Amino acid sequence: MEVNFFDLLSKEWMLITAENAEKVNTMTASWGGFGVLWGKNVSFIFVRPQRYTFEFLNNSNFYSLCFFSNEHRNILEYCGGNSGRDKDKIKHLNLKVVKDSECPYFEQANLVFICKKLYFQDITPENFSDIHLDKNYLNKDYHRVFVGEIKKILTK
Repeated sequence: MEVNFFDLLSKEWMLITAENAEKVNTMTASWGGFGVLWGKNVSFIFVRPQRYTFEFLNNSNFYSLCFFSNEHRNILEYCGGNSGRDKDKIKHLNLKVVKDSECPYFEQANLVFICKKLYFQDITPENFSDIHLDKNYLNKDYHRVFVGEIKKILTK
């Protein structure tokens, strides 16, 4: 399977999914990355504090990144425009949750990364080398970056 990770994130998007004791929640994201850090294959995800999934990520040791074929673009669009606080997005979309031993992901995904959270840190404006980047934060709602070790990659 040949993958362009830049297009995968910025054009095709992904669902970031985590769970708490009672519920699974997911959100659409188009910012992130993959690399090697501390001798481990890792993912980097960025989540604003007002997103409902932020709470789940803070309180979970694992998360999944789910990528879909273009036929499921409606899933990504819906999850990007609706909050799990207000409605059960997963039920509404008839997404089938698969429980990995570590965290949930969706059966409809064609590529899944199961990640163990290693580190997080908040982005702060004083650390911008390019002050123009602050234009991404008109509400001063700076992302938190989560670094997760990629424990499994599942493909169809």
